[in-house]
Amino acid sequence: MKNGATRHVILALVSLGTIILDQVSKAHIMQTMRLHESIPVIPSFFSLTYIRNPGAAFGILASSSNGFRLLFFGFTSLFALVLLGTIFSRLRQDDLVGQLSIAAILGGAVGNLLDRLRYGEVIDFLDFYVDIYHWPAFNVADAAISVGVCFLIVHFAFEKKEAGPVPSLHE
Repeated sequence: MKNGATRHVILALVSLGTIILDQVSKAHIMQTMRLHESIPVIPSFFSLTYIRNPGAAFGILASSSNGFRLLFFGFTSLFALVLLGTIFSRLRQDDLVGQLSIAAILGGAVGNLLDRLRYGEVIDFLDFYVDIYHWPAFNVADAAISVGVCFLIVHFAFEKKEAGPVPSLHE
């Protein structure tokens, strides 16, 4: 298989795997837990807590109207997909870290978009905290997006650029 095809297979497999894991985990939570139910897994640190987030990260825009949120998240998702496609198309054929990062972000974005289209909100259930100090609950899609973005930033920050010829002072 040529590198061009390989990179698209990687994109498809990782993105689809992320979407499937995200949607299956959310379906399991919705079927086995009541809304706002919390099951401690590691006391004073981690629980499975079923919540629905109509807003963006950290509940931003949660109190906005459904119509505004639908338009906002629709345009934001479209912009993100175009941006991811642009970055992916500009990656080197052998840039596995970049390809995996884009695929994780894409899978996460689609996973949360599916929730917004089906339910008008996102299903969250991973609840980390220390005693009473909680990090906002999130899901597999959010984790994939966060990890993908972090890896992409670090990868681009430390990526070695191919150096062209160094101009001499006499030119």
